[in-house]
Amino acid sequence: MHVSSGRRLDGDLLEREFTIGDIPGTLWTPGSGPAPLILMAHNNGLPKGASRLVARARRTAAYGYAVATIDARGCGDRPRSEADEQARAELRRAMQAGEPVDDLFESFVGPLVEEAVPDWLTTLDALLSLPEIGGPVGYSGWTALGIRLAVAEPRIAAAGFFAGGYVPRAQREEARRITLPLLFLLQWDDEGNPRQRALDLFDAFGSKEKTLHANTGGHVGTPWFEVEDGGRFFDRHLK
Repeated sequence: MHVSSGRRLDGDLLEREFTIGDIPGTLWTPGSGPAPLILMAHNNGLPKGASRLVARARRTAAYGYAVATIDARGCGDRPRSEADEQARAELRRAMQAGEPVDDLFESFVGPLVEEAVPDWLTTLDALLSLPEIGGPVGYSGWTALGIRLAVAEPRIAAAGFFAGGYVPRAQREEARRITLPLLFLLQWDDEGNPRQRALDLFDAFGSKEKTLHANTGGHVGTPWFEVEDGGRFFDRHLK
């Protein structure tokens, strides 16, 4: 694992780029340590440098957490195949046209989730070897990936999931095996995630402690106060 020297931000927050083999990532650490770790995953296709993700990561790290994100395979700056680009375009077109997308979603997103998990587990192993990072570990972000990671990785102690209307069948089944504390964020008017499917998924989670926060607005309209509420949620379970 190679970690750059990085740069200091407000409040002694350190932002650094890292690579693990061909996996590029960004790590934010607070001035004090060792700190609990939160893995922050964007939805597939967005780069790790996406402004919304970076802003959320910096604010979360300011609460006293180490926060890390990566470009998984086919995401951000990592190579994308022509077939993947065509599948993305067709999925976007079908969703915008209001056409059925279940088969397209399964054939494209299902394999991406499975391919992303090994990279995230490799990243977790490497990050936990750093002296400025301690346990336990939380997860925040893309629901489908978060479900698969929570099932595969017992070191994840709490999770915050976003949206969740479209989740591959395999992860909808795995949701019943999720028992860790869970915060589920739902945008009530999300044009890309059917509301009832998200509610059904929340109902399926096997966690004894699970909380649903629903806010009006579209997909990118999650209020910033949810980052603060998420900080309190992780404080209860990671500190």
